[in-house]
Amino acid sequence: MSSPGSKIIIDSALRAAANLRSSSMPKEVTQRAAAMLSSAPSGGKHTLPDLPYDYNAIEPVVSSETMTIHHTKHHNAYVTNLNVALEKLDAAVSSGNVGAIVGLEGALRFNGGGHINHTLFWENLCAKDQSELKDGPLKKAIEDAFGSVDGMKKELSDMSIAVQGSGWGWLGYNAKTGRVECATRANQDPLQATTGLVPLMGIDVWEHAYYVDYRNVRPNYVNAIWEVINWKVVEERLIAAQK
Repeated sequence: MSSPGSKIIIDSALRAAANLRSSSMPKEVTQRAAAMLSSAPSGGKHTLPDLPYDYNAIEPVVSSETMTIHHTKHHNAYVTNLNVALEKLDAAVSSGNVGAIVGLEGALRFNGGGHINHTLFWENLCAKDQSELKDGPLKKAIEDAFGSVDGMKKELSDMSIAVQGSGWGWLGYNAKTGRVECATRANQDPLQATTGLVPLMGIDVWEHAYYVDYRNVRPNYVNAIWEVINWKVVEERLIAAQK
């Protein structure tokens, strides 16, 4: 599981894992646990990132009320629960409790994914007057893959609206094909960890992302979100993924 920011390894837990006999701690379990523990940033705990704009910056597409609740309540809950799960994982690895390690994987995937997804989401939004897709590598990649920017928007909108329950719509980069493509993920499953696609732009279609402003009319929210996409950030992600 990856995370924005610098990474460290929680030495005590990894040393304990390395010293356990394989019969006590299967190799694949040790590897997964080590990867999860190494996601913790400097200081040992994930923190809620500041937004790169004010809560009212993307009104009227998304209200200040929605942004405040979404960021300070929902995203913050994922961060808090991720840190709790990592602390429990550290203790489980240190004690060689394989059952506890396996039992924590769901919480780590859900809360870790929630933290990753929301961090990416905040960054790919901007004020309406700053949202402009200029000629460049991103626009060309989209046109090569979908025929037009409008064609991409329609495909990703349709897929995002059709997500059953809660989840995300994504524009991602496929390193194997060198092309951009659309995808959806359920709940908080992170795109890259579950599909291999590098996330370029995400649309949160959990109801908490839009209910205050659009009630349960998801299509209206999805169609409006295109007005506040930070295409500069999306293009920077594409360029980095292509290196």
